[in-house]
Amino acid sequence: MPPEKQTALTIRILGRDYSIACPDGERESLLNSAEYLSRRMHAIQRKGKTLGVERIAVMAALNIARDLIAAERRLERQEAGLPATDSEITERLSQLQLHIESALKEPN
Repeated sequence: MPPEKQTALTIRILGRDYSIACPDGERESLLNSAEYLSRRMHAIQRKGKTLGVERIAVMAALNIARDLIAAERRLERQEAGLPATDSEITERLSQLQLHIESALKEPN
């Protein structure tokens, strides 16, 4: 099987440009991922303390990993026919509140 063709794609995260090798057919997904990551990093940056980009990236990665694990657990519970727990509902509401606050603070 021949290797998948890749093209260079420039993405912008937290105001910085990065050139990334992108497999053909994944461009839209990578752009959406970069935009999501940039929004999460901006939200952390806006919370106050002056942090370096590396620390902001690590904190965003940890938050995204936590969200992924929580989503996997919800899916497992859903597939097993179990209802959502109170802590899962509370966590989801907190996530939605963060998204709302982030969207309201972003310049148009």
